[in-house]
Amino acid sequence: MAEFLELESQDGVRMPWNVIPGTKQESSNCVVPVSAIYSPIRPLPNITLLPYSPLRCRTCRSVLNPFAIVDFAAKIWICPFCFQRNHFPPNYASISDDNLPAELFPHYTTIEYAQDSQIDQSPPPQPPLVFMFVIDSCLIEEEMGFLKSSLSQAFDLLPDNSLVGLITFGTLVHVHELGFAQIPKTYVFRGNKDVSKDQLLEHMSFFAKKPKPAGVIAGARDGLSAESISRFLLPKAECEFAFNSILEELQKDPWGVPTDQRATRCTSTALSIAASLLGACVPGSGARIMAFIGGPSTEGSGAIVSKNLSEPIRSHKDLDKDSAPLYHKAVKFYEGLSKQLVHQGHVLDLFACALDQIVPYGRKLFGVAYVVVMGNVLIIFSPLGIFEINCSKDIKVQGIIGPCASLEKKGPLCSDTVIGQGNTTAWKMCGLDKATSLCLIFEVVKKESPDATIQSTSNQFYFQFLTYYQHYSGQMRLRVTTLSRRWVAGPGSIQDLVAGFDQEAAAVVMARQVSFKMETEAEFDPIRWLDKALIHLCSRFGDFQKESPSSFSLSPRLSIFPQFMFNLRRSQFVQVFNNSPDETAYFRMILNRENVANSVVMIQPSLISFSFHSGPEPALLDVAAIAADRILLLDSYFTMVIFHGATIAQWRKAGYHNQPEHQAFAHLLQAPRDEADSIIKERFPVPRLVICDQHGSQARFLLAKLNPSATYNSDGPLPGGDVIFTDDVSFEVFLDHLQRLAVQ
Repeated sequence: MAEFLELESQDGVRMPWNVIPGTKQESSNCVVPVSAIYSPIRPLPNITLLPYSPLRCRTCRSVLNPFAIVDFAAKIWICPFCFQRNHFPPNYASISDDNLPAELFPHYTTIEYAQDSQIDQSPPPQPPLVFMFVIDSCLIEEEMGFLKSSLSQAFDLLPDNSLVGLITFGTLVHVHELGFAQIPKTYVFRGNKDVSKDQLLEHMSFFAKKPKPAGVIAGARDGLSAESISRFLLPKAECEFAFNSILEELQKDPWGVPTDQRATRCTSTALSIAASLLGACVPGSGARIMAFIGGPSTEGSGAIVSKNLSEPIRSHKDLDKDSAPLYHKAVKFYEGLSKQLVHQGHVLDLFACALDQIVPYGRKLFGVAYVVVMGNVLIIFSPLGIFEINCSKDIKVQGIIGPCASLEKKGPLCSDTVIGQGNTTAWKMCGLDKATSLCLIFEVVKKESPDATIQSTSNQFYFQFLTYYQHYSGQMRLRVTTLSRRWVAGPGSIQDLVAGFDQEAAAVVMARQVSFKMETEAEFDPIRWLDKALIHLCSRFGDFQKESPSSFSLSPRLSIFPQFMFNLRRSQFVQVFNNSPDETAYFRMILNRENVANSVVMIQPSLISFSFHSGPEPALLDVAAIAADRILLLDSYFTMVIFHGATIAQWRKAGYHNQPEHQAFAHLLQAPRDEADSIIKERFPVPRLVICDQHGSQARFLLAKLNPSATYNSDGPLPGGDVIFTDDVSFEVFLDHLQRLAVQ
């Protein structure tokens, strides 16, 4: 595993197959697709910035890289992707074996370019970031107070030149004119009526002083005056007083709510107005709509539930039976909104929080989450990115599963089979940060099995990933990552494939695939699909005698993969019971953008044991890990659980940790809290912290994640003194069935 982490630290890439099956048939037999999980702007320790434009192949437009074949005498380089012979320009005239440009250094497989005009001179002024705050006023008074406090604190973290806008909504939508400082001035729109961009501009008097121009209206260059834009989007330094004054005076929505009804909340209309306003004023800029929502939308085209409290909000079962009356209309609206935002290059951040369901310190969760994202925005936020792929002719691109949208750049590299955002080799990313990861899925199209002589001379597949993005310094940069992976085919290839198998990356690719299929395929059975894939993988790469389950064994390179699949089958990505559709969508969205390390924690949580007998140590994710004199810390990414054994809980309730002679016990209680705090500080979104005792009701957060090796109907003594009341099979039974099916 260490070599895969080293590759990730060098290029930001993890691949399930680091030795690639060389033919289409071999690839389909391998079950896990040829794929890569790539973090486009992950900070890399030794990355080099070149102060000139990249040299490109004249045929396939790939960038000069260490895998190109160079003829120093003729000053020619041969592209490894299309084999085109390209002449070096005059500024490369002095290159030789001893005088290589940086892009040809063997270890510079990832490199960045900036235009020389941006390096030699002072960097150009950074275009201002734009923040449109959309605030729900249907909150209870206590939540409103915490939100206002957090917003005023976080407002100070914005750059002074960033543009700020403000919209509040409840029954009606209020667009606040921050540029009119004398008195509060607001434009009000009905929450149950859709407003087009043209109607919005007309109602908000954008053309009061000059006639409306013909054609598309898009910012100060196309139709709008800077003066009219600055009424609603103002630099932070100029609107700080007006913004804080409106926040201080903001009250709960004044329209009365009958006791048997939900609040009238026109979320969809407010978001539509925010998107249209940004699209008219600052299209193509780094703009974010930051919406703070306190409940479900009940008014407008995007309403998801009726106002009548007797009608519950839709569940997964309602969606399966097509018995959610507002569902299809809401989906149509939000799909249209997402396409509009992608076209404009803008991002929607949704902050939704039920404070009554957060543990005691969670009252600050609104503020913590918001401050963390503001920190991310200031340090590593790239407003807009474009991502392109180039690869060898025997590889085609099926698509990307991740936070991006197709630019519909079709070509010979596009596969007929589409997964995720496919049928293109270029994608747009409206919001990009250092943690953003894309899952790229490829198809091997070579059909014949090559003979040994050809295989020995040209057995490399090449991939090149190009990311255009705006660095936080204001420079436009191009990051180029070029990879080479050996391919193998034929009877002796299995050992080579196993040697290059990264089981963590493979588990994450399978998780993203199964999540995508559950979202897009109506009759898809995820458990059957995962089981079938695992059985085929074990049948192909396992070592066994036919019809003899006891003889079955897996290489250490594959031995943890069945465990990942067992936990993935039980995870919130596959088992949607007891989660709302909103929670499931949230879990899958985070999975589809996080890197391998974080995604593995979501699939198979980590468990750390604290006791008097030893320091913190990893524990098996099994009910046998529970002991009366032990504290367990579970990290499942979305939830952190501190679990006290029965004896530890009794001592804590007796107050022993407050007595001077029991300082060791106090330190033992504090150690998991410190560890949990250090993880929570580094993670966004902020995980929920659950502190519970053995046999307590909150212990379910831990028990739901543990392998049920001891259940209510188990025979024999219990290893950890606890049982799980479930009919789920344990990992041992799962593995036993897997072995029997794999050897058939």
